Amino acid sequence: MAIIEKLFSLEGKVALVTGASKGLGRSMASALAEAGADLVLAARNMPLLEEFANVLKAYGRKVVPVKCDVGNHDEVQKMMSAAIHEMKRIDILVNNAGVAINKSFKDLDFDDWEGQIKVNLSSAFLTCKAVAPHMVKNRDGKIINIASVLGIRATWNSLGYCTTKAALIQFTRTLAFEWARYNIEVNCIAPGYFRTDMTQTLKDFPETKRMILEHIPFNRMGDPQELSGAVIFLASKASDYMTGQTIFVDGGYLTW
Repeated sequence: MAIIEKLFSLEGKVALVTGASKGLGRSMASALAEAGADLVLAARNMPLLEEFANVLKAYGRKVVPVKCDVGNHDEVQKMMSAAIHEMKRIDILVNNAGVAINKSFKDLDFDDWEGQIKVNLSSAFLTCKAVAPHMVKNRDGKIINIASVLGIRATWNSLGYCTTKAALIQFTRTLAFEWARYNIEVNCIAPGYFRTDMTQTLKDFPETKRMILEHIPFNRMGDPQELSGAVIFLASKASDYMTGQTIFVDGGYLTW
């Protein structure tokens, strides 16, 4: 195997992806499978997970779908127990689960606020705590948190989303600093605007969509498959000397 293939190959690795039933999570899980990884897929929609698992098995990978609310401590513990039981190890954790509630601050209630903290931020805390004993014991692991360009930029009606994604970027830096001693890399991908179910709501706000596209130098939203390179890089040996970093994949959104 050529040196480049060795650097990016995930053969023999096991990846756990949260929010894997659709959107960016589904696309990143597909990329990891194509690169050679076996998969544990976690989400709340079990029928979608099972359908997707059957698709990935066509790559010859072992795939385990697990129904899980990743903001719930007990469910995350059960998910991790099932993952370790079936796969014996977790080498890569992709914390992708996320939710956005588009309301102005005056209309945002405390349940909305807490719900976004639970899914966008606390879920990463819970999954990292659950995988820690296994990665620390093996003195090896890759954590990939999925934040957003809105973790460093503000926009209308997104206080909870922007705040939690900003916190996730700092969570990544701080955990990377602490876990470097165990040879565990913790990094972050911050996507810009991609064509997913979450951004489909923009069709109801044509003026907002126009403003967003005008701010992207490529003048288009990203295709979920355009995150494949970033997630494979951070999951593979190619990024072994990189930790605490955030890669922005945004079509140039942050250039101005």
